[in-house]
Amino acid sequence: MLKGNRIGLRARHEDDLPVLVDQMYNDVVNSSRSDTAPWRPVSPNSKNLPNVDDGDEKRVPFAVVELDSGTLVGTASLWGIDPHNRNAHIGMGLLPAERGKGYATEVVAVMCHYAFVVRGLHRLQIETLADNAPMLRSAERNGFVREGVLRSSAWVMGEFLDEVLLGLLAQDWKPDPRH
Repeated sequence: MLKGNRIGLRARHEDDLPVLVDQMYNDVVNSSRSDTAPWRPVSPNSKNLPNVDDGDEKRVPFAVVELDSGTLVGTASLWGIDPHNRNAHIGMGLLPAERGKGYATEVVAVMCHYAFVVRGLHRLQIETLADNAPMLRSAERNGFVREGVLRSSAWVMGEFLDEVLLGLLAQDWKPDPRH
């Protein structure tokens, strides 16, 4: 398990999936805001869940758990891993009851540690909707720099929204010594 101060990143367990389906994937609005594909209903027993560990070397999914209790609080993934250019993207989501507790900043920090230290990557990227202030803050607190705006690039619930592109290079990353 990769550990931060309050959260840990571990492999997803079978009993995580019904919680993730119920509280995240079946939330049409939030799923539409966080996925590039159109929302579709998913059964809790489905083997075709978004971002499951299907052995794809270009994606590493994690469950985010609170360290003290072991409670599942969300999901994170390193995706679009390009081993030649040594870059990847970070994606994450927290269960509704866990948002606003400061976990996102720590998840991004632990994901940076995994990407730069464990995987030896050179560059990380985050794309998020321009109105997603918590994700923008979490990324910037970890050293990510706004590199651009992709105008009207995301179709979300009947309208096009802007996305912000943020990047972080390994040489610019300042790891939290507590991690």
